[in-house]
Amino acid sequence: MEDIVLRGEKISFSYDGVKVLKDCSFSVRNKDFAAVVGSNGAGKSTLLKICLGLLKPDQGKVWLFERLIDKFQEWDKIGYVPQRILNLNLGFPATVEEVVSSPLYTTKKLKDMSRKNKTDLTDKALRAVGMADYKDRLIGRLSAGQQQRIFIAKALISSPQLLVLDEPTTGIDNETEEDFYNLIYKLNKDDGITIVMVTHDYTDIKSMVNRVIQISDGSISDNIHNYGDGDRK
Repeated sequence: MEDIVLRGEKISFSYDGVKVLKDCSFSVRNKDFAAVVGSNGAGKSTLLKICLGLLKPDQGKVWLFERLIDKFQEWDKIGYVPQRILNLNLGFPATVEEVVSSPLYTTKKLKDMSRKNKTDLTDKALRAVGMADYKDRLIGRLSAGQQQRIFIAKALISSPQLLVLDEPTTGIDNETEEDFYNLIYKLNKDDGITIVMVTHDYTDIKSMVNRVIQISDGSISDNIHNYGDGDRK
């Protein structure tokens, strides 16, 4: 039996009495690259937040690594990149190293490790996203695409098995977007990290993903689609 990393069963959710999600069921296997797709306002980000315990559904259940989310505690297994902070203050007084390493000082499992180990983990995460040379730069001085790479490095700091991204290419140009997708594909294909990524249009990543969760009118239609083996064309 294949390992199920994430599973939702009959999830429903409403905002101010308006039903956004209705009886949504889905699953994501270990090492999948899954795209969550749908039009603007379809409920993609809402579904993602429910899966991460940031929102509580009106009904339904979520399992993470085969444990009900209410009993799940191994959050270091999951890296989360929320929608990009647009118009980040250019004078934001934090270096790349400080941003990437911040989970090492707040995560119970990681905060007691030595300073050297923290530095080594930070350097490893920055190398993984091709940003090792930017360690001492101010985060606010980087381009939108560079900032996204830094946020991914931050999510990778705990060596997660599942990386969740919410419309990560919002506000970046087409060339940077292509580089970004190639990075995510590499993390999935070469490093074996399970990817769940919300996007409003999966045309550009169709050849990368092997699973699509499509939301329409509050429901997951056709549940899961498979596109071959997910090899990059």
